[in-house]
Amino acid sequence: MIKFNQFVILLVIIAVVGCTGKKKEAVVKQTTLSGLSKDDFKSEINGDSIDLYVLTNANGAEVTVTNYGGRIVSVMVPGRDGNLEDVVLGFDNIDDYIATDNNFGATIGRYGNRIANGKIEVDGVEYQLPQNNFGHTLHGGPEGFDKKVFDAVQPDNQTLVLTYLSPDGEAGFPGNLDVMITMTLTDDNAIDIQYEAETDKETIVNLTNHSYFNLSGDANNSVLNDELTINADSFTPVDDTFMTSGEILPVEGTPMDFRESNIIGERINDYDYEQLKFGDGYDHNWVLNTAGDISEVAATVYSSVTGIFLEVYTTEPGLQVYTGNFLNGTDIGKYGAVYNKRNAICLESQKYPDSPNKTEWPSPLVKPGETYTSRCIYKFSVK
Repeated sequence: MIKFNQFVILLVIIAVVGCTGKKKEAVVKQTTLSGLSKDDFKSEINGDSIDLYVLTNANGAEVTVTNYGGRIVSVMVPGRDGNLEDVVLGFDNIDDYIATDNNFGATIGRYGNRIANGKIEVDGVEYQLPQNNFGHTLHGGPEGFDKKVFDAVQPDNQTLVLTYLSPDGEAGFPGNLDVMITMTLTDDNAIDIQYEAETDKETIVNLTNHSYFNLSGDANNSVLNDELTINADSFTPVDDTFMTSGEILPVEGTPMDFRESNIIGERINDYDYEQLKFGDGYDHNWVLNTAGDISEVAATVYSSVTGIFLEVYTTEPGLQVYTGNFLNGTDIGKYGAVYNKRNAICLESQKYPDSPNKTEWPSPLVKPGETYTSRCIYKFSVK
């Protein structure tokens, strides 16, 4: 694992001595705290420019984001020994992000999680969305926001503003949707993500972030020894296609109960409990007790390896917790880490899955003249 306590300037000097004895000019690359080179993220898709943006705060923490998919690429925060650790999975170049079908660090839209059979009805009109997961639409379909190039403006060292106009009919969704995402690295080592969207036609919106966290600072490590809490008395069960039934069940007396801190791996393989068998572990939406109060902790994760403690806050009613059950070692990420099963945990703030088709649940509908808003904070400290 590479650890950096300050910016590293990598000098790549190509010295070719000819008959004149003169050397070619040195090529200089500047890298981030996480060892990433901005040059490796410069690209273009359909005329839209891609780059890497660096956020820093007064404590020396760093977050890097690419506007390809609105993806968080690295998060450098201190552990108990003071060394900065990169606590999210990702790649060290844009080519791997484009070539690999993945959601590492991505902004998810228009609708995070699953929609049953890809069917929605909005304002009396039925729409068929592309199906990409057991016959359902997952994370906006195969060409969701994770594959779009956002316009990016960085007003200061701690803030990045991403915007994207999703045209009417894109991925089957109605309405021209104007999206703005503001990511701020605060001085208390939190990533504050604020989502806004407006439409010219009634539509559905459910935006989230799909960062894969590994608080040990080494993505070769499993997260099964990390401690997890979820501030939820209930969850939404799924069938064997990961689709919610419409039920809301209590966590009491089940392996889904994380109201008190529990080791993630302690009950994850209890496949006598059908929900864990269906998900091959945890891949479920919890019904939060926080009732949209951003000041109340929705979930926490703690790594005894580094002492890094992550708190999640959100205005959303649900949190999808996914323990990387389908990582399979085929993706080689930053620092040469092999992304194996259960080497990360995702904590996705959201409306409940398939909420467009379950009218009794919090609604994702947005009408012209309204502004969709959502907020999620990932705060890091040492415990």
